[in-house]
Amino acid sequence: MTTKTKISKEKRKNQKRNKALKQGTAKKKQKHTNKHVTNGFKPPKTVYSDEEESEGEDDMLDMVEKEDISFLKSAIANRSYNLLSGIKFQGSTSKKGTKRKHGDEDTEALEEHYENQTKVENNVNIKNLLPIKAHGKIIPQVRVEAIEVVLEDKEKTDSEEDTQSDNEGSFILEEDVVKPITTVDLLASHAESLNKKKIQIGSLCAGILENPEEKLDNLRVVLKILDENLDEAFLTVRKIVIVALQEVFKDILPEFKIKLQENTGVKLKKETFKLQKYENTLLLCYKRFLKKLEKYMGKLIRKKGNTQKPTLEQEKLGEQSLQTMCDLLVSHPYFNFSENIAQAVIPFLCNKNKSIRLIVSSAFKNVFKEDKRGEITLKIVRLLNQLLKRHTHNVNTEMLEIFLSLKIKEVNLDQEKEHELKQKKLLSHKKRVLQLSKKEKKKKKQLQELEKELLETKAEENKKAKQQNLTEITKVVFGVCFRILKTSKNTKMLGIALGILSKFAHCINIDFYVDLVNTLKNLMQEDWLSYHERLHCMKTVFSILSGHGEALNIDPSFLYVNLYKDLLTIHASKSHNDLELALETLTQALVKRRKKVTNKRIIGFTKRLSILALQLLHNGSLGCLGIIRTLLQQNQFIDVLLDLDPSLGDGNYQPEIEDPEYCNASTTAMYETVLLSKHYHPIVRNYSTLVAHGVHVTGDKSIPIDVSKLTPEELCRDFDMAEMAFNPPVPAPKPITKVKMVGRHCFVNSDFHRFCLEKSKFKRDCKGIFL
Repeated sequence: MTTKTKISKEKRKNQKRNKALKQGTAKKKQKHTNKHVTNGFKPPKTVYSDEEESEGEDDMLDMVEKEDISFLKSAIANRSYNLLSGIKFQGSTSKKGTKRKHGDEDTEALEEHYENQTKVENNVNIKNLLPIKAHGKIIPQVRVEAIEVVLEDKEKTDSEEDTQSDNEGSFILEEDVVKPITTVDLLASHAESLNKKKIQIGSLCAGILENPEEKLDNLRVVLKILDENLDEAFLTVRKIVIVALQEVFKDILPEFKIKLQENTGVKLKKETFKLQKYENTLLLCYKRFLKKLEKYMGKLIRKKGNTQKPTLEQEKLGEQSLQTMCDLLVSHPYFNFSENIAQAVIPFLCNKNKSIRLIVSSAFKNVFKEDKRGEITLKIVRLLNQLLKRHTHNVNTEMLEIFLSLKIKEVNLDQEKEHELKQKKLLSHKKRVLQLSKKEKKKKKQLQELEKELLETKAEENKKAKQQNLTEITKVVFGVCFRILKTSKNTKMLGIALGILSKFAHCINIDFYVDLVNTLKNLMQEDWLSYHERLHCMKTVFSILSGHGEALNIDPSFLYVNLYKDLLTIHASKSHNDLELALETLTQALVKRRKKVTNKRIIGFTKRLSILALQLLHNGSLGCLGIIRTLLQQNQFIDVLLDLDPSLGDGNYQPEIEDPEYCNASTTAMYETVLLSKHYHPIVRNYSTLVAHGVHVTGDKSIPIDVSKLTPEELCRDFDMAEMAFNPPVPAPKPITKVKMVGRHCFVNSDFHRFCLEKSKFKRDCKGIFL
């Protein structure tokens, strides 16, 4: 029998450690120098037995509190704290008093196992730390470190103690400091994500436009992008989505209203069912889109008690949503939800921001100009009337200026009376029809059906509906204007209301003419009324008297006196803006009512206009000369102003008199045309020459044909210098050359020259004597 040689414990431990190092399961222990070595003497090593180690562990467990032990148990059970997985507690499955084998070896393996259990996610190293105790609670601690994996290939020599396999590579985890993100990186990532969204939105919308019926589901996908808040550029993305959907809906929406139909229990053809499904889906997506826009627009209105101010980006998003709503209303005024859009947009006319008010007002003006039915116009006008009543006319002027864009031309408010008369005739005719025989009644019925079909083919029914809408619009507008005349003392609102009345005065009922003229006459006598508003009053009365009010017995002499007296208050400075309104009033007063104006009054106004032309800009001078030219063509007796003989007429010209009837303008001439013939503007020079020659000029000094066809108001508007440019371009003035004087004096009569020389010589002699 062979006997086993006995090996000491120390040698057995060293063999196992070397074996573990070769297999890579243990960590090589670094050799440390012993600080206690003195005089070459090494102290003896103390060797602890397994029993002593187990007793020490039990003592340590007794020192730990119960709360800490419960925390460590839960951590081990959940595998959230791997360092404690190898520790055994009292009450565990192992029996009390059992001895641990190979204590030192297990401890080293446990430490190495803990280091390998650290989590690595997305190049981030997560290490568990010892917990802390605060406020009676145990708080776990974790350290997060960025790591970089570096592959190092090293050839290692064969060794019995600390070598690994020759051809293996090792991954080394190195700690790295987190680099700060720069502004350039942020902008680059922002632009990259934005471009991706643009491409996605563009491809989806392009698919819808290519085939709306097949790819209408793309609308829902695009609408979902409006709800995304995760992206850093979600406000910019929303603007892009809004603009894209705006163009899509402009193209695919029809010009008629869609009715939602629920055909329950009714079999439909495939094409009909497909079309109905498409229309329903389109209508639902459009409704959802409008709700989103209304939500974003709500940021522009501050409600009572809301002190939170919207950010700049939210304001821009709200303005974009408002602009989109207005564009959809203009492009599709007859489609579904057009009235809802008008109702949602109209409160923004009271916004403090002028740009927001202009967006809404310009949209309504475009709707009024393009509306051919009058339905949406009537709805908007009624909404404006309600808003004015609610704010008691204390609103911005843009709201009333919208009424000036209405297309009210052929509206007869006396149509109701005519309709009543027709009804009476029809009732009398009905009684006769009742007395007819059966055959005659049958023929009558057939004729009525044929006439009705003929009316439908001629679109007479649509004309009647449109006429009714225009009549209702006119009533609402005049009701607003009359309320402002009676109650409001705001000069700006009053001026616009008078402008509306003067523009649509031909539509006013004849029964109200006398009361309106008396109201305006009393209003002109108020001291707080400015010249601009007085011009509106005069224009309104003259437009009434030149239309259906010609039969009224009203003496307008007070209007002519006021117009003549205040005409020279217009000049090239601030009041030059009133010139266009003054020219319209003069056209109403002198041109359209020429048969009811005396000769002296017309001559007085002509002379006053020639004086006014000298103190205006070139476009104002052209407007005045345009009216003078029209008066010269219509009235031959004005030629007296072109005669330079002062012996004609009675008395002298007195421009300070306020009444043109008694100023004796026929005794003077239009000397102002001589000064205007040297004007800096070429058109003014030619026009003044034309007037001075009695409107009979040909050749180079004649005016162009396109200019001769313009009215005085168009002359003032087309040659305006608002864009800081002359029309046509005016050449720069030539430099003045100084002329050298040969002598100081030039005498025509030589005798008088000799006499002056003798006198000067006598004066010099006398001066010498007295000195």
